[in-house]
Amino acid sequence: MIVIAGSVAIKPDRRVEIVQVAREMAQMSRRETGCLAYEFYVGIEDPNVFFTFEEWETEDALARHFQTEHMAAFQRRLPGLLAGRPVLKRYAVSSASAM
Repeated sequence: MIVIAGSVAIKPDRRVEIVQVAREMAQMSRRETGCLAYEFYVGIEDPNVFFTFEEWETEDALARHFQTEHMAAFQRRLPGLLAGRPVLKRYAVSSASAM
C-alpha cells in the first residue's frame, strides 16, 4: 500500500473555494480503481491549514491517479488558493491492521 500524507496553508479569503475544490477532488479520487482512502482535514490549531491523507493499493494505482483529468484540473486551481507550498510525504506500507 502507498500512503500520501501532507499539509498546506491556504489563503483565508479563499477558504470556501478550497473546501469545494478539495471536496470535488476527494469524491472523484475515491471512485478510482485502487484508491482505498482519500481525505482532506482542517487543522484544529489553525483552520487555514489543510491536511491530506490518501491510501492507494499499488504504485500503479497512484501513478494512474496522477494522469487523471481531475488531478490536472485540481493542480491548475490550487496556485491561487494556497498560502504556501504543500508538504507531502509518500510512505510505502508493507502491512496495516486495525488497532
